[in-house]
Formats: sequence, structure tokens, C-alpha cells
Amino acid sequence: MHANNPTEVPARLEALAALGGLDRAALHSQLAAAVQVLLHVSRDRTGTRRLTEIAVLDRADDGRVQVVTAWHAATGFGCGKEALMTLIRGRGVL
Repeated sequence: MHANNPTEVPARLEALAALGGLDRAALHSQLAAAVQVLLHVSRDRTGTRRLTEIAVLDRADDGRVQVVTAWHAATGFGCGKEALMTLIRGRGVL
């Protein structure tokens, strides 16, 4: 999916879901069940694609999905670091 940054992903999917007749609550339920991590790739000055952000999805109190940055190329680890590490450990990688 094309998005300028990971925080735009839920809104992009909401628009697609609305076209298909799926309401916002149902879309967020499906999204939370299916997607745990978002990888954002962008082009650098030379046109080479680079990983620029890793984000995790978290369910807010209202049931909607929130995107939380776990790592960003410019700033390092973010608020979602522990959630990402938990997912990775759960798969026996670390």
C-alpha cells in the first residue's frame, strides 16, 4: 500500500473499506487482527529505496487502531520499541 508515512495507513484502509461497504469499526477490527507491524520504505536522494520506519499497531480504548513508531531512521527507537521486541521474541528470533 502506498502511504506517505505509517500513520496514514489506517485512513487509507478506511477509505478502501468504505468503498466496499465495510464500516470503520469493522475495518479496525480486521486491521488489528491481521496486521501487527508496518514497514515504511522511502527513496533517498539517489533514488535508492531504504527502510525509514518500523511501526506497530496498537488498539486504542475506542477500538480503533493506532500506529506507534518503534524505530525511525532519523531518530532511532520510539515508543513502540517494547511492543516490537515482544512480537519478535514471541517468534523465537531473540
